[in-house]
Amino acid sequence: MEDLQPQLQPSTEEATQTLRAKFNWWRWFWIATLVVSLPYAWYCFYVPSNSIAWADNHSSAQQRAGQSDKPVIIYFTGKWCVPCRIMKRNVWADKEVTSLVNTGFIPVMIDVDDPESASTRSRYSVGATPYTIITDPQGNVLKQKAGGIGKAEFLEMLGNLTSSAEKVLQ
Repeated sequence: MEDLQPQLQPSTEEATQTLRAKFNWWRWFWIATLVVSLPYAWYCFYVPSNSIAWADNHSSAQQRAGQSDKPVIIYFTGKWCVPCRIMKRNVWADKEVTSLVNTGFIPVMIDVDDPESASTRSRYSVGATPYTIITDPQGNVLKQKAGGIGKAEFLEMLGNLTSSAEKVLQ
């Protein structure tokens, strides 16, 4: 019997070492997952500041558009909207978009959760975010796009608008 006892001891130690090796592997797996996930989560919610001269509300944007005879860009967004944050990061923070919007348009950002924006939301039948509408100074819709759009698509939308406006003026 005494001979059996020493033989069981090494096999138990081997099992313990194997268990520890598996545990260490899982521990490093979860640490690596955490290290990768936290910066990604921060990046998903990060929104840089931009230099766009946003109007305070839709009525003041309409008033400024009437005085300057510029079209209005209405951007419907929400604080909880991840595609809106991506668009703010990739489109609105871009220098080319900023210069084009500030020189040729009156931009207004409307929070869909704001009770004061209910009349504007119902006027343009906005049911989703992000929602981008370009209107003439009188409030008639020239272009609209539901959902998130990238910089190239947004610039194309503005380019089509300015080229069609130039054709009308000629």
